[in-house]
Amino acid sequence: MNAPRYAFFGSSRFSVLVLDELEKAGLAPAAVVTAPDKPAGRKLALTPTPVKAWAAQRGIPVLEPARLDAAFAERLKSGAYEAFAVASYGKIIPGAIIDLPPHRTLNVHPSLLPAYRGASPLQSAMLDDAKETGVTIMRIDEKMDEGPIVAQKAVAVGEWPTYEEFEERMAREGGRLLAETLPRWVAGALEEKEQDRSKATYTRKISKEDGLIDLAADPYLDFRKIQAYHEWPTAYFFIDKGGKKLRVKIASASFKDGKLAIERVVPEGGREMPFRDFCAGYGYKPA
Repeated sequence: MNAPRYAFFGSSRFSVLVLDELEKAGLAPAAVVTAPDKPAGRKLALTPTPVKAWAAQRGIPVLEPARLDAAFAERLKSGAYEAFAVASYGKIIPGAIIDLPPHRTLNVHPSLLPAYRGASPLQSAMLDDAKETGVTIMRIDEKMDEGPIVAQKAVAVGEWPTYEEFEERMAREGGRLLAETLPRWVAGALEEKEQDRSKATYTRKISKEDGLIDLAADPYLDFRKIQAYHEWPTAYFFIDKGGKKLRVKIASASFKDGKLAIERVVPEGGREMPFRDFCAGYGYKPA
């Protein structure tokens, strides 16, 4: 089948990993649509999204609309794209754009829809210990993750890795599935299937406060939180130090024989260190 002419909507590291797999399959997009540069770092320097940087290295045109309005829709129309593909774009795409190309818009979602709709499917699967998971290619409609399913692939997890490792695995699985699906979809060789709404489950946006763990509670849940929140917000606990609460972030941990073993931590205002050194230096005795 011929490689379709399509535009890719994405902004994050997850998006780039999907793009990597599309490129390996000879299916690099004709253009990418991403969020505008944002201030980052202490100096608040304007910084491109990972997707913009990826595309710039390859000479792929980059579109950075501040608004997905009628004027931008007209600009997209001039590109004569056969379809759009979306992976972690970060904005709600209006119907006037979703339905613009003749083969409409496909999305990579890292769960087996209708399970884990919403903002945090990966973290939610980790917290629920849902080791039988997968990726879905769906046709987007104007409702959140409710569009019909075009393709799915199951993914089995053994021991929970860190969030970053899990994200990479799922993004690459999603990218490979999209690479298999997109040419066949544009060729009219695939049929979509409506989701079973009665089986839908939902996720929520994660907050900084979610990282707090209770080391005297469920050690396996604590371990899953540490892994799920490894990148952000980072799992943490408090100790009393001179009458003040000191936040201690957990940098790494393991779980074996029903026990949580904290390996490295970052005490507030300090540097990362082995947990045993922290206990000795701060007079902390684990429960």
